[in-house]
Amino acid sequence: MSALPDCQTLLLERHNGVLHITLSRPESRNAMSLQMVAELRAVLAEVRDDRGVRALVLSGAGGHFCAGGDIKDMANARAQGSDAYRDLNRAFGSLLEEAQHAPQVLITVLQGAVLGGGFGLACVSDIAIADHQAQFGLPETSLGLLPAQIAPFVVQRIGLTETRRLALTAARFDGHQARRLGLVHFVEQDPQALAERLDEVLDHVLCCAPEANAVTKKLLLASAGQPSKELLDEAAQWFSAAVIGAEGIEGTMAFVQKRKPRWAS
Repeated sequence: MSALPDCQTLLLERHNGVLHITLSRPESRNAMSLQMVAELRAVLAEVRDDRGVRALVLSGAGGHFCAGGDIKDMANARAQGSDAYRDLNRAFGSLLEEAQHAPQVLITVLQGAVLGGGFGLACVSDIAIADHQAQFGLPETSLGLLPAQIAPFVVQRIGLTETRRLALTAARFDGHQARRLGLVHFVEQDPQALAERLDEVLDHVLCCAPEANAVTKKLLLASAGQPSKELLDEAAQWFSAAVIGAEGIEGTMAFVQKRKPRWAS
């Protein structure tokens, strides 16, 4: 049995072959800090070859899944220059790749904010269960930024046409529309129904042989085609340029100062 790493931004609980991973920065609606990215990657690496872990259940504390990247962290990191932004952004793309390719069945339980990076994590899950009032969206362009690492995975999940609409309008939508788009598989009306659906899904997953599931998942992903490393590298460069550009500076500062950016006023 693998030893799980100590985490400050995640709550980990292993039970009956299932590792429950809870994003735990509730004061920021579980915004994805660089530390959280690193801790998630460490957990995925630790259990990758552990077939005693049959499924990974990813959820968020405090009634939200994940509100996206930590914009305040990005604003504070401005003095480090564009390389720091590129590296931070690319690290999240690596997390999405590693989560996509985890041998275990990855299940996301989606409540509250499912935005930006949280949206990306939902797109790399094998099974997604959402609360009907969950709020999904790609808000990056409304902040003068790009969904750089997320976009290829969203296109793969729901198709180019819908991704263009969502990414270029920063539109928000609920669990029912997420189901219609094919982003999530189940929509439930309350926390009890979410928990019952999760139990049902896990019962089915645990009926399947872990190595067979791992190899089947690898086969399915290979059949579908993957976002390329080269594209993600290039997207990280674009993201870095956006962060230090006029729109990125205005958008992130407007967020920190709790005002509308100039283009939204």
